[in-house]
Amino acid sequence: MKVIDIQGLKKSFTGKRMQRVEALKGIDLQVGRGEVFGFLGPNGAGKSTTIKSLMGLIRPTAGTVRLNGIDVHDPASRRSVGYLPENPAFYEYLSAQEYLTFVGRAFGMVPQRVKERGEQSLRRLDLWEARSRPIRGYSKGMVQRLGVAQALLHDPDIYIMDEPMSGLDPLGRALVKEIIRELRGEGKCVFFSTHITADVEAVCDRVGVIVNGALRMVERVDRIMAEGITGYLLRSRSPAGEREQIVTVDHLSDLLSRLKEEGQTVTLVEPVRKNLEQFFLDIVKGG
Repeated sequence: MKVIDIQGLKKSFTGKRMQRVEALKGIDLQVGRGEVFGFLGPNGAGKSTTIKSLMGLIRPTAGTVRLNGIDVHDPASRRSVGYLPENPAFYEYLSAQEYLTFVGRAFGMVPQRVKERGEQSLRRLDLWEARSRPIRGYSKGMVQRLGVAQALLHDPDIYIMDEPMSGLDPLGRALVKEIIRELRGEGKCVFFSTHITADVEAVCDRVGVIVNGALRMVERVDRIMAEGITGYLLRSRSPAGEREQIVTVDHLSDLLSRLKEEGQTVTLVEPVRKNLEQFFLDIVKGG
């Protein structure tokens, strides 16, 4: 089932000097249940504009957006969504525990459920010990983790996150990636934007690359990695010692035959792959 359905999404606005700017140029995209989708693009490509359109925060110039089959113009579409904005901001005089209670009430959760889910979320994001402290005393990374915690609170079916690992240290990044994998295992749909290819490579099923408001490519991550073989690292041993070299795909067979004729022993043949970063750069430069 496609739980995120974007059809012909366009957004334009008037920029500086009264020039018309096309922020989104007809985006078509569907994301299914149990799928982690990475929305990859350089700064200013249209990632946040797309996410704000998904959340009904801005009105598209053209096209339709549906969440769980409900048009985003209907507030009911967001009842089953956990949302993390690019720069989360909270009522700083509240504690994390108080803020999650506020969020839970906004979603109509019963008090006992808010308490249970709040504790689970705070513990999962390593914020339990700081739960009673005012948010104004939190570091940037702690604020980001609280943003993830509030998205998890009501156990939604869809998670829409704008740069979820921004401002996190390596431990925090690893934790959020682990949570995203767990959500996929629970059959949730996770859609997150980033400009960091390693995050997509680590957790995503598919990736979409947006450049200058246009969706240039949507592909499975495993297919990109499998088809990105540019050559092979070959290591051979002879009486003169070991030798290591990079050989192209076309010349591998001939070289193996020659080494066998020379009496050399091949100890390693390992594919050399174009990583996701290079795939992304090729698309951006090509656009």
